Amino acid sequence: MRNDQLRWTGIGCALLAAVLTALVVAGWPPLLAFDDRVARDLHAHAVARPALTQFMRVLSDWVWDPWTMRALAAVACVLLWWRGDRGRALRVALVTLAAAAVQQGLKALVGRERPVWSDPVDSAHYAAYPSGHAMTATVVCGLLLWLLPRPAPPWAAAAWAMAVVSVLGVGFTRVYLGVHWLSDVMAGWLLGVALVALATSVPVRRRGCDPAER
Repeated sequence: MRNDQLRWTGIGCALLAAVLTALVVAGWPPLLAFDDRVARDLHAHAVARPALTQFMRVLSDWVWDPWTMRALAAVACVLLWWRGDRGRALRVALVTLAAAAVQQGLKALVGRERPVWSDPVDSAHYAAYPSGHAMTATVVCGLLLWLLPRPAPPWAAAAWAMAVVSVLGVGFTRVYLGVHWLSDVMAGWLLGVALVALATSVPVRRRGCDPAER
């Protein structure tokens, strides 16, 4: 994707996230009703299937946890720095930190309460909107895909598949476990794509590369 396409993708996702945020803050009834219906249906499914729910908790709380994702980003930064690719190392670090700041800032500003259940299957802290799990996974997976060698190696398709499964999967687990509304997850996805697209739309000068590749 060209830089201008990335830039417009980022702007579009940011605008959609802004609209979604406005609807959440305003308490738009159709959105809240849809969130509630999805949450109740998935929670009933989770309560009735404890083994599957435990598996979802492992995925959500360990495999796709934000700190696991940030650790992957940190490893990528160290490897890039060690190879002398400091421009991309700094960009990965800054975008990952920016994502954490944006999500925590919005949580504080919106102050949306999480779903409340008489029979919870999991728990979470802080405000609900946006989903930090969904946003962090989107940002880190997006950045790691951006770092793929050019031309794409034979294993690039597998990397893309793992990234898509991780981003969609963590969003599903958060709603399934009853700790987020669907719109929280959608906001995390949109904001994550916006950050990655805008951050990667600016070319990075890499020492020792052919000027024609810049």
